[in-house]
Amino acid sequence: MQRSILLFIGLISLTILTAQPRQFFTVSKDSSHFSLTLEGASHLASLPLKCLQQQYPNKTNHTAAGDSDQLMTPMQQHPAFYGCFDWHSCVHGHWMLVRLLKDFPALPETQRIRMAISKNITVANITQEVKYFDGVLSKSYERTYGWAWLLKLQQELLTWKDADAVKWRSALQPLCDTVIALWMRYLPKQTYPNRTGVHPNTAFGLVFALDYARKAGNKTFEAAIVTAAKQLYGNDKNAPSSWEPDGTDFLSPSLEEADLMRNVLPKESFDAWFNNWISPSSLQHLTQLPVVSDRTDMQIVHLDGLCFSRSWCMKSIAKQLPAGDPRKPVLLQAAIRHLNASLPNIASGNYGGEHWLASFAVYALINE
Repeated sequence: MQRSILLFIGLISLTILTAQPRQFFTVSKDSSHFSLTLEGASHLASLPLKCLQQQYPNKTNHTAAGDSDQLMTPMQQHPAFYGCFDWHSCVHGHWMLVRLLKDFPALPETQRIRMAISKNITVANITQEVKYFDGVLSKSYERTYGWAWLLKLQQELLTWKDADAVKWRSALQPLCDTVIALWMRYLPKQTYPNRTGVHPNTAFGLVFALDYARKAGNKTFEAAIVTAAKQLYGNDKNAPSSWEPDGTDFLSPSLEEADLMRNVLPKESFDAWFNNWISPSSLQHLTQLPVVSDRTDMQIVHLDGLCFSRSWCMKSIAKQLPAGDPRKPVLLQAAIRHLNASLPNIASGNYGGEHWLASFAVYALINE
């Protein structure tokens, strides 16, 4: 009965697929690989370029200790990452532009991107960012979403043999070391995971942190993350996926957790864990597209981001399932449908989505 349900979902997914925005990406015949096109990369790069050094509007999330830091502008507080509405969006805007530079050497925006990043990521600016995190009231600032994107940015720089990349990652490393130290102190006392569909989601942060730790060869950090993931999620069963999404979700708690566990468990162990975690009915529910009723609303537009994060989780989970598993095509086809649903709406003219959604789209398209 389970196989019948899953095969039916797969057939429905195939028939619902509409014409893809081919200017953005192409899909392999077996739906297992997405490729961002140069035209798509140029279009997406234009979005963070518009706001990387745009100071206002700005959501600082700052806890003031007194007048001296309450009266500072966003640029004074965060001279490297003050743009794109908030700190984490500015960080992952930098990540996205670095990734596009690496993948598309002929990108028309190349010089503008290099100039913008070189202006923001300097030794002096990063020294000020480190100083901010050293504050008594700032040690949990951007925990763990912004931390995760910072390490994703540095991971991208560490794996690129480019003169600018070497300069940027050298400047950025002290801030990464600061965040890693904060994370290492936090992990042993995190008794419970945050299962939200927004910024504090624990699983999302740990996936990116683990990617960085492995690329950087930081075995101590890697071991701490793997231990924490198994303790926090190893015994989980019966995901309450029917409760998703909340009205402001840009992450799927069910899928983010599965994406983490496929990174820390061997394939056979993950298959057994996933069977207990997401039921056929839950999987069917998660493949249904979220309704984005108002893209001018800064919270409701989060649901476009949910389409992208679901897409990258579905693709990654599918690759970890056994060959011939009927859930693989279900997940891959749903991943494409979620991309198709939100890609055309990224450049909507509304800052609430434009300041961050391109990064999610690029990660969904390039994540392997």
